[in-house]
Amino acid sequence: MSEMIRILLADDHAVVREGLRALLEQQPDMRVVAEASDGPTALRMVVGETPDVIVLDMKMPGATAVETIEAIKQQRPRTQVLVFTSYAEDSQVRDALTAGATGYLLKDALAEDLIRAVREVNAGRAWLHPQAQRQMLEWMRRPPSQVDSLTSRERSVLILLAEGQSNKQIARNLGLTAGTVKGYVSQVLDKLGVADRTQAALLAHKEGIAPE
Repeated sequence: MSEMIRILLADDHAVVREGLRALLEQQPDMRVVAEASDGPTALRMVVGETPDVIVLDMKMPGATAVETIEAIKQQRPRTQVLVFTSYAEDSQVRDALTAGATGYLLKDALAEDLIRAVREVNAGRAWLHPQAQRQMLEWMRRPPSQVDSLTSRERSVLILLAEGQSNKQIARNLGLTAGTVKGYVSQVLDKLGVADRTQAALLAHKEGIAPE
């Protein structure tokens, strides 16, 4: 039998983790060693349980998935991250891979695809869902945009700003302080090269990263 792959499941839905555990532990070379419902817990588990692969959702409470991936790779570079989520927006795929994820799989994938993806990323080989591949190709073909210079957190702030939310509302939605949000807004305006929130919002709508 192949060497055992130690897996950490990071998803805020217990029923998803339960289903993943049941599926993965049917494989003779896989064992789920820990579960986490948010980014900070996942990071602690990485340090304590030293998993080989983390199956990570992009939408969890606390730190953003991109921040969690970056922290995981800093703490344990040899641990591979397989994003397993419901969305494949080009910015999400790009940010996850840039942060250090080795694979990106959507939750509509077949069970056999998930199992193969875990084995592939454990071996250090990239694995992308077909939709994620298309998004990356489309992004690579697009002309460079000012928005591409934003971090994942700055992009989240811009989207909420474009929805007309105040700094206090953005802070509440992202779990940050109003002062921290004010700093992010300043960074966003500077990177986009715009003078105020209105111009930033117009640019966000033009680039298609904010809802109409």
